[in-house]
Amino acid sequence: MNSFYASVEMAYQPDLKGKPVAIAGDPEKRKGIVVTSNYEARAYGVKTTMPLWQAYEKCPQLIALKPNFPRYREASKQIFSVLESVTPYVQPISIDEGYMDVTGYDGELTALQLAEWIQEKLTSELDLPCSIGIGPNKFLAKMASDMKKPLGITVLRKRELQDKLWPMPIEEMYGIGHKTAEKLKQLDMATIGDLAHKNVLTIKNLLGVNGERLHMRANGIDEREVDPEAIHDFKSIGNSQTLPYDTTELTDIHPLIKQLSSRVAERMKVKQVVAENIQIMIRYHDHKTITRSRALRDYVESEADIERLALDLFHAHWTEEPLRLLGVTVQHLTHKEEIGKQLDLFTYEQEAEKEPLYKAIEQIEDKFGKDTFVKLNHQEETPVSTSFQKDFLSERKKK
Repeated sequence: MNSFYASVEMAYQPDLKGKPVAIAGDPEKRKGIVVTSNYEARAYGVKTTMPLWQAYEKCPQLIALKPNFPRYREASKQIFSVLESVTPYVQPISIDEGYMDVTGYDGELTALQLAEWIQEKLTSELDLPCSIGIGPNKFLAKMASDMKKPLGITVLRKRELQDKLWPMPIEEMYGIGHKTAEKLKQLDMATIGDLAHKNVLTIKNLLGVNGERLHMRANGIDEREVDPEAIHDFKSIGNSQTLPYDTTELTDIHPLIKQLSSRVAERMKVKQVVAENIQIMIRYHDHKTITRSRALRDYVESEADIERLALDLFHAHWTEEPLRLLGVTVQHLTHKEEIGKQLDLFTYEQEAEKEPLYKAIEQIEDKFGKDTFVKLNHQEETPVSTSFQKDFLSERKKK
C-alpha cells in the first residue's frame, strides 16, 4: 500500500487530499517522530522517522495527525479480504503488504489484468492506493512493487534482470541495509548486477550464509513459497518507544523500561509463550544504536522478571549519554504447551510446595476438562497495546 496510514486518513477525511499529511507521535505537543507521510509531504522533504519539529520546519503547512490504529486495522482487513477473494494463497508480511501466489488462478484474467483489477477495486471501494509487483518469485515481485509508486504496476521477468534489476544501486536491493551495502561497496559491488556477477565464495566469506542468499536473489533465484501459515512463526516479541526528548534522567528511563516490559509480558500471555533470551535496544541522541542480549538459564514470562533483566542489561551497557529511544525484546520463544517440566535442585523445592495445588487442578480437570483454566484465563484477557505491525499478523492467526 502507498503511504498506508496517511492514505487511510485521507480516505476518511477527503478534504485532506492534495494537502501535505503526516502521521506522527504527538502532534499536539509538536513532539515525536513521523511514522509516515503522503507524497505531498514527501515533496517538501518530510520523511519517515524524522522528528516532527524538523518536519514542520521543512513544511510549515504540514497537517500532522495521531495514529488511529483501530482504523488502520479495519482497512487492512478489508484489503486482505479482497486479495483472498482471488486466491487462498495470501501471505501477509505486515499490515499493509503481502504476497499472493496466483499460479493456480483459474479465472479469465492474465496476471497483469488481475493486478489492474485488484488495484482498481482497492482504489474504487476503499479509496486506498497501492503498487503491485508481478514476478516469478517473491524477491522479484517485491523488487517490482517498489519500482513505481504510487499506483504502479510493474512486471519483472528473469529475462529482464540485465535491463531492469542489475543497474539498480546495491542499497536499493530488498534485504540489504545500510551497513551491508557499505561492506559490499568496499569489494566493488555498487550495483545489484555487481553482486550478481561476483564470485559467490567471496560474498559468503564476507556475509556468511546470508551472502549466498543475497547472491542468489540478485540472480533472480528465490525458492520460497507463498505460505499463508507463515504468520504462525514468530521468533521474538518486542516493544520500543521514542522518548519525547533526549534524556539521561533515570526517573524517565526506569518507568519506560517498566512500561515496555509490561507490554511484552502482556503479549507473551496472549501468545502463551515463554522466553529464554532478553534483549535491550538503546538509541542515543546522535542516532547511534546498540542492541545487547542475554541468554537465560530459565524460562521467563512475568513482567517483573522481564523488567529486572532488562534493567540489568541496560545499566550494564548504557554509557550515560542522552537517550532517544529504548526497546525491550524477548527471544527464543517456546509455546507453554511444548514445555515439559524440568525440575532441578533450584526449582524442586518450589514445585514440591505446589504439589497439593497440582493435585486439586488435576481433579478439577478430570471433572470439567483439560481446558478449564485456559478458558477462564482467556475470558479475563483485555485488549493489549502492542507493536502494531507484528500484532496485526498475530490477529490474523486467530481467523
